[in-house]
Amino acid sequence: MPARTWLPPGPFDLHRTLGVLQRGPGDPAFAVRDGELWRACRTPQGPGTLRLAARPSSGGVEAEAWGPGADWLLDQLPGLLGELDDPAELTARHRIVHEARRRHPGVRLARTGLVLESLIPSILEQKVTSDEAYRAWRLLLWRHGEPAPGPWERMRVMPDPRGWALIPSWEWHRAGVDAKRSSTILRAVRAARRIEEAARMDLADATRRLTALPGIGPWTAAETLQRTLGAPDAITVGDLHLPKIIGYALTGRRGTTDEEMLELLAPYEGQRHRAARLILLSGRVPPRRAPRFPVGDIARL
Repeated sequence: MPARTWLPPGPFDLHRTLGVLQRGPGDPAFAVRDGELWRACRTPQGPGTLRLAARPSSGGVEAEAWGPGADWLLDQLPGLLGELDDPAELTARHRIVHEARRRHPGVRLARTGLVLESLIPSILEQKVTSDEAYRAWRLLLWRHGEPAPGPWERMRVMPDPRGWALIPSWEWHRAGVDAKRSSTILRAVRAARRIEEAARMDLADATRRLTALPGIGPWTAAETLQRTLGAPDAITVGDLHLPKIIGYALTGRRGTTDEEMLELLAPYEGQRHRAARLILLSGRVPPRRAPRFPVGDIARL
């Protein structure tokens, strides 16, 4: 059980920095207990579990890890906790962005260094509600993942590429995952070695590597690389809600398109994902006019 203490280079918010790695409530691979963050994942050295606890008295973060991937996880701490990220590279061009950064000075962009860990749940989120995708992720990990190393038995590590490939078609159906998404995941895990190489590329090359695989478009690539690389310019396009939120926050207008969102974020070129993240943290969203999109369940068909 190796341990390490990390001292951030400036203000640091552990929960807001790493919260983007959680895939909904009840994520078997991510948990918060007594203020501590727990993360179970499959590293290049094997399964590992990481416990992180902020220590306000010292300003540091205490980390412990278990399993074959323990040393790898601890070696990746600087990237995971945002030491390689520089929030000062963004110059606020709007009051709402300035205020969000002032209120949340400790938010950094986490870099996991793992591709499939973020790619597979992003594929599950294609063209469905978040609730449907989170349910699928939970069911697949509980049924086909493995117990996470360490003291907390209520966590799971996602399957390795072979484990994903061996999931039968009816299990995908039971989890509510249609054939298009499951086929995309199967293509990704069959190309796992090439896919994981994207973690060592710049944003443009990594995007090309991911989108060369049928079924992975710009939306999925951006959602993946925001987490894998901590990429500050990996703005999500093709999202149902993000352009409307950005447009409303910056202009007060409704119905913003992707093209209009990119135009609004043009002053943040190189930092567009960071700017969008700060806008989301501001909480300024358009009032809801219609009921929520109904949750489907193909497992009942």
